[in-house]
Amino acid sequence: MTAPAALAHRTRLAVVLGALSAFGPITTDLYLPSLPEAATDLHASQPQIQATLTTCLIGLALGQVFVGPLSDAVGRRRPMIGGVALFVVSSLLCAMAPTVYLLDFFRLVQGLAGSAGVVLSLAIVRDLLSGVGAAQLITALSAVGGVAPILAPVIGAQLLRVMDWRGLFYVLAGLGAVLLAVAVLGVPESLPYERRNPLRLRPLWDGFATLSTDLRFVGFTAAAAFAFATMFSYISTSPFVFQEHFGFTQAQFSALFAVNASGMLTVNVVGGRLMSRVSGETLVRFGLAGILTGAVGMLVCSLTVGLWGIVTFLFLTVIWVVLVLATLSAFALEDHAAIAGTASALVGASRFALGGIMAAIAGTGGADPTTLAVVMTVCATIAVASFFVASFSGARHTRHQA
Repeated sequence: MTAPAALAHRTRLAVVLGALSAFGPITTDLYLPSLPEAATDLHASQPQIQATLTTCLIGLALGQVFVGPLSDAVGRRRPMIGGVALFVVSSLLCAMAPTVYLLDFFRLVQGLAGSAGVVLSLAIVRDLLSGVGAAQLITALSAVGGVAPILAPVIGAQLLRVMDWRGLFYVLAGLGAVLLAVAVLGVPESLPYERRNPLRLRPLWDGFATLSTDLRFVGFTAAAAFAFATMFSYISTSPFVFQEHFGFTQAQFSALFAVNASGMLTVNVVGGRLMSRVSGETLVRFGLAGILTGAVGMLVCSLTVGLWGIVTFLFLTVIWVVLVLATLSAFALEDHAAIAGTASALVGASRFALGGIMAAIAGTGGADPTTLAVVMTVCATIAVASFFVASFSGARHTRHQA
């Protein structure tokens, strides 16, 4: 394959896998602006309708733990296509749900289905590439998957001008149908038969045990999960903070999301170009420092100067998250090519599980910006500590081998 052809192939693959990896965030966040309307229509309380977000996150986390090992046994293509097809069906069922309890169940199924795109996109990258090449491609697809949770509520708010909350799920079903065609036509099988592992409980348990005892894998995975939790706490709680506490209109709140999304995308693009000249660990150190500094600044401003200080430091916090997540994911998967699906499952599941937990904790403060800032600061601090534990473990391993 010539160099231009190889570049075109990699670009096309990045676009396809990026769209598939965005399934999770889009599923979770597109209908956030419609929660009050859905609650009224289904005669549900606010906690009941917010539980539909939690069940989706549970599905996204559990699905990855199942789909990842399954793909190590049967290949990536069939679970990918099956997951997208189930996503289409579950989205249609969500649109037609007559009660909040059925909506909860269908959202759980939708999360389970959407998890296939998240975990398998990472596994496919690891099947095909390693080192800098893997990090660059993961960064490219994470540009879509990372910005999606920021843009999805903005898009949802605009769609609500012409449809009700049920219409958003029909939109998701249509998107799923398009991506199903893309998966069938544009995603090749990346795991050769000879590299597949039998789907047996003992090897599966051994795979999880191997990963759980690898301090480097655990550290990088924890750093990515807490960095993601920093961002997801913001996504889930900021509508209440800015609209109820600070009195933002829906348009102003959408503009805030859009500005933050633009910053994330810009940092991710610049970081991707720097990867051939700057080490990944240097980029992560810089990004984590930015996240922690921004979160601490946001906490200080929530206690002192108020709104515009919070907005400024919030921007400085979230713009680094996508770049950090992409590189940390590549680091976590680097030493585990033989069980890439299982490793990808744990990396992805830990993000959504921890994101859901920390978002719920942030929500206990209602519209209080200080509670959100405290949660984001704690998450950022643990992310930094986890990264340095993993880096230290890797350095010790290198010295031991030498």
